[in-house]
Amino acid sequence: MASPMRNLVTDPDRYLQSFRLFLEKSTEHQSMREFMERQLPDVIASIGNGKSTINVLSVGGGAGEMDLLILSKIQARYPGVTIHNEVIEPSADQISKYKERVAQTSNLGNIKFTWHKETAYEYESRMNAEKKTKKWDFIHMIQMLYYVKDVPATVRYFHSLLESQAKLLIILVSGKSGWETLWKKYASSFPLDDLTSYVSSGHLPKILDSAGLKYQLYELPSHMDITSCFIEGDKDGELLLDFLTETLEFSKTAPPELKRQIMEELRKPGCSENRDGKVLFNNNLGAIVIEP
Repeated sequence: MASPMRNLVTDPDRYLQSFRLFLEKSTEHQSMREFMERQLPDVIASIGNGKSTINVLSVGGGAGEMDLLILSKIQARYPGVTIHNEVIEPSADQISKYKERVAQTSNLGNIKFTWHKETAYEYESRMNAEKKTKKWDFIHMIQMLYYVKDVPATVRYFHSLLESQAKLLIILVSGKSGWETLWKKYASSFPLDDLTSYVSSGHLPKILDSAGLKYQLYELPSHMDITSCFIEGDKDGELLLDFLTETLEFSKTAPPELKRQIMEELRKPGCSENRDGKVLFNNNLGAIVIEP
């Protein structure tokens, strides 16, 4: 009998609901913002040396929150320099939110924005078809490598577009996070679809080493409050469980034994810690800065 379990992305509305709740319940964005404040200025310290224009490529830019923070750091480091910021983003909804955010943000006068409604693969195919190779001073791929078919090929392609002093920044869940623990044990039990793959910062050194690339790894501490997952029938808890397992209505469609195992696993030290009566899931991120 076919399993009633379906991947969460088959219901875009519920996926978005669960994703928003995840951002609300986790320190994901705070953790990235801290990295942008503390480490990014050093990372971009030489990308624009001697240039009158800096070209930035955002791969999977989403609604632009992190993009604008990155751009503000580049502006601060290279005052008055023109910045061309191109965005690859397959979701029309995210692009329109991004444009709204730009419209509401002051001090963007020297930044020119271009949006491409396409996936990373579609961008690569289009550039190849047009026989174009545009070089970039800074490329970033934040939380998007889960949505590419061939991770090594995607990393190699975008790395090949770097200028001589450029950097490629990749951020995704850490190889030391609860996600990695969950995926290692239960990935085969979840209804994975064609669109998503389980990849963490733990997978990247092997890929980068085999390509002979120089890089630096940073661990970004983050957690998510999943206490509500353990309250039977709690709406938020059910949404978070959907997000953690990438399964639509996990509580209702998962076989009872699998559900029992997952609930047990989520409480273990490999996934979470108990603090002040809360269950905090290890949502650590890994940031990888790759040299040209």
